[in-house]
Amino acid sequence: MRASWLGYPVIKKDKSLSSCSRMVRKLACGLVLIACGLILLKKTDGGVVLIFRTNYSDVNVGITYVGTAVAKGAVCLDGSPPAYHLDKGFGAGRNKWLVHHEGGGWCSNMSTCLSRKDTRLGSSKKMEKLLPFIGILSSQRKFNPDFYNWNRVLVRYCDGASFTGDVEEVDPDTNLHFRGSRVFVAVMEELLAKGMKTAQDALLTGCSAGGLTVTLHCDQFRALLPRATKVKCVTDAAYFVNVKDISGARHIETYYNDVVKTHGSANNLPPSCTSKRKPGLCFFQQNMAKLVETPLFVVNSAYDSWQIPNVLAPDTADPDGRWHDCKFNLTKCSTDQLKTIQDFRLMFLDALKELGSSSSRGIFIDSCYEHDQITVQETWLSDDSPALDGTKLAKAVGDWYNDKYPFQKIDDCSYPCKNCPSFKHTL
Repeated sequence: MRASWLGYPVIKKDKSLSSCSRMVRKLACGLVLIACGLILLKKTDGGVVLIFRTNYSDVNVGITYVGTAVAKGAVCLDGSPPAYHLDKGFGAGRNKWLVHHEGGGWCSNMSTCLSRKDTRLGSSKKMEKLLPFIGILSSQRKFNPDFYNWNRVLVRYCDGASFTGDVEEVDPDTNLHFRGSRVFVAVMEELLAKGMKTAQDALLTGCSAGGLTVTLHCDQFRALLPRATKVKCVTDAAYFVNVKDISGARHIETYYNDVVKTHGSANNLPPSCTSKRKPGLCFFQQNMAKLVETPLFVVNSAYDSWQIPNVLAPDTADPDGRWHDCKFNLTKCSTDQLKTIQDFRLMFLDALKELGSSSSRGIFIDSCYEHDQITVQETWLSDDSPALDGTKLAKAVGDWYNDKYPFQKIDDCSYPCKNCPSFKHTL
């Protein structure tokens, strides 16, 4: 599977996935494509729903719409209410909350926002009603030992700007609503009312565009909860770096500037960042993450499989398509292309230094060609999950959250690396 610039996935058959478990794959980060399992029926208060079992997921989790948000103007791009999926905690986890933000790219102008307005990335009317929870969202202890019994929430992404926009006016010709900042508040208010306001523990997580949501809103999330609540944040596959593409242009910087302008995001970005630099630059974690006061764990690949095709070698910088095969399958790269990719890794690691070395920071940087790891069971916790110094990602995050070990590890291996599963060479 490969992701386009806007975050829309292009699915193709992957014959290398030899087992049912590997066929449960992510769709635009944090959303999964169901490929195998057992369909059952379950009677609930709301009627009869389909239940889909997989090797990694007990049941599908139903969608909840935040109907009260509409009156507040807290709506998706098309004006529909925001939505989330909640799997309630049990046992010792009843008063603990994990809130995860899915990814899905951004839209930077009227045209690209219109293109996603009538999709699940712009309308709750188009969202899947049931989703299996895997990885850090799993309710099975063997697959998610530290958070399996918490209240686990997947917040759906439908604003196109990592929940930062807030434009009051709505153009009647497009009916586009740029209200992401209001959506974030509305969803959090509903979760607080459902019990999160008395949480003993709380963890805000997200991947890709959702990981950026986490970094930008981490301290705001902390402020919503009682001082006695233990609060931390995990950002996955979102340490986007401001580097030149293969043509010498700063494509990603221009793109983020356009996102911020279109969505009216400037006033909703942390003042700690915007007081020092242009608002668009605050979308880069190398500028923003170090300013987060709440404990923050950064998960990323030094060979991020979204950044290489879209930041380093976007289509606009490669009109002849010379990078097409390489950027979606590293085994097809030429010697010169691999050198460029190795140089990108070094620039990424250099930008990572901006994070600092505070003991409140967690770091897990591997060298697999991957994007999104905490909601993919193969990379979160499985037999062949990547490990740094013998520690797999689930244990690293769990130990860090529980203050057992201040995990800060960077894989010193340059591609290809033996500790990556064989299917981590392609997007």
